[in-house]
Amino acid sequence: MSKENFEQVCLHAYPRELVSFILERWKDPLFRERLVSIGIDPSAGLPDRSILENLISTCYQASLMREEERPVMFRLILRDHRLFLPDEGPPIGLHRLQFSGTRPFTEHELCRLAPAADFYRALIGVALDHKGEAQIWGMVHSGTRWMQPITGGTKTIPPLPWSPVIHVIGPGRISVSIGPEMVASLNGGQIGCPALDIFSAPWFAESFASTRSEIWEMHEAARSRAKKPWATLDPKFGRFIAQQVARRIVSLIRDSRHGGMLVYLPADTDRHISLKYQFREEEPRQRFRTLILRIMNTFAELHGESDNSAKVVGWQEYVTSRSEEIALLDEAIFDLAHFIAALSAVDGAVVMTKRQDLLGFGGVITGEDDEGEAITHALDAEGRLTRQELIEEVGTRHRAAYRLCREVHDALVVVVSQDGNARFVKWHEGSVTYWDLAPTGAPGF
Repeated sequence: MSKENFEQVCLHAYPRELVSFILERWKDPLFRERLVSIGIDPSAGLPDRSILENLISTCYQASLMREEERPVMFRLILRDHRLFLPDEGPPIGLHRLQFSGTRPFTEHELCRLAPAADFYRALIGVALDHKGEAQIWGMVHSGTRWMQPITGGTKTIPPLPWSPVIHVIGPGRISVSIGPEMVASLNGGQIGCPALDIFSAPWFAESFASTRSEIWEMHEAARSRAKKPWATLDPKFGRFIAQQVARRIVSLIRDSRHGGMLVYLPADTDRHISLKYQFREEEPRQRFRTLILRIMNTFAELHGESDNSAKVVGWQEYVTSRSEEIALLDEAIFDLAHFIAALSAVDGAVVMTKRQDLLGFGGVITGEDDEGEAITHALDAEGRLTRQELIEEVGTRHRAAYRLCREVHDALVVVVSQDGNARFVKWHEGSVTYWDLAPTGAPGF
């Protein structure tokens, strides 16, 4: 994506500009390469401009309405009902229900249907008739597992067809995807790229690389001492588990709507934070790391084979596992995520080390602000496309995060506002830099 395209983020935009942005992005070589890599044919993914403008404009108008004082929220998929298998359904499939007759595709009809098409569980089905005009044919029951990339989790996600999907998540807030692959969003008159996945960014992985190496060495040592053969784990397996838990923690803090701050510090640095509630240094404080290691060891042991100890297993085998041992460990680590997120309800920061030790909560970041300081807003996951902003434009919670990252270059801070917006802050390329956790279809995202 060119720098000029990203500068559209600064302008007020409406459905027509969003369509232009989508069509331009569809031509971008890097984006097309991404589509091909996940099995989408870029030449057959989007409808004509006029159709796309009608779909998005109508959804935009519906987003501005209210149904019995309720905000209008819904997901819509452009796909003929005959392309859905009639005998499938959640939790691992899609359940399509066709109306006895089509309904007009208007903002008023979408507004009326929105309460029945629960945002988290269903989509409104739309198709083009023989004249090329959009009509509502029914509903698609999806279940809630599609939210897992946002909220974290380890269940099999039902595949969403590679068809245009529009998410309406509030007044003037729309995102467009092809199946599960987000293309662009319109939020408060700003166009962005929701495909910005901070948790998968290289710098995020590098922030915890030493911890992963430590856990991997401990796992390999246990594997070498095992009396029976263990399967070989995919080297990325532990990273996937940790990512899902991190997603869950941030998601829970966002959903709470009270805001919060999560701080990751180098293991030997805490002098810049005063902790009101500090945990004693013992194994329970290290439980996150303990559970990751137990999951890795148990999973490798369960998949060991006497005639093939070189078998490699990873994330796909994990999400389809029916082992009671794995289920209990999985539940334990996500319960821990809920516990950590709940600590953010107390004023101050929840503080952890990058080794995943839970130091405490109610943390106050010390030091003084530099009122004239400029910070960097990263517009892509790698932090190559940026713009400068003044620190005085944000509140005290964000200023504290910037202050800490200016003093402790290895720190990583997640700041969540009361409105659910989340921001990742770290020292990057010689400057305090932040990434907004992009909207992905759920309220607050």
